[in-house]
Amino acid sequence: MAGVLGRISTIFKAKMNTALDSAENPNETLDYSYEQQIEQLQKVRRGIADVVTAKSRLQLQLTKLQQDSAKYDNQARQALAANREDLARLALQRKADLQTQVTAMQAQVETLEAQQQQLQSGEQRLAGKIESFKTRKETIKAQYTAAQAQVRISEAASGLSEEMADVNAAIQRADGVP
Repeated sequence: MAGVLGRISTIFKAKMNTALDSAENPNETLDYSYEQQIEQLQKVRRGIADVVTAKSRLQLQLTKLQQDSAKYDNQARQALAANREDLARLALQRKADLQTQVTAMQAQVETLEAQQQQLQSGEQRLAGKIESFKTRKETIKAQYTAAQAQVRISEAASGLSEEMADVNAAIQRADGVP
């Protein structure tokens, strides 16, 4: 019984393999892989755009904080000129608080700049790999198409030689040659 099941399993596997081979088209598989790579590249480019946007927002906020800091510095000078040390201290305290925020924000901008550089470098490498894959894909597709044509030519030549053998046999029978 085990021998019969083994044979059935082998036959089933062979039939499935044949069915999958005939269903798979290397050209389609290569095109799909290329499309997937292009989508990945687009995601990386969107990521770069998001980082650039975030960095620009932070830089705008940083500029505003620096302007506010300068404003508090100016207020402290005016308060000192008016002999209001209490107001000058308050303005300088606000300026110091802003300076802490400015320092933290500058660090964030630098981090985003580094991420942007890293993403751009990765994007360039990925674009190069995709271009290389595209060239290789087209070469493989051309080779596959040529191989298919060669198979069709061989099949046609084989069929033609079989037909010629049949015609020769018929001619020989007609001539009475055994």
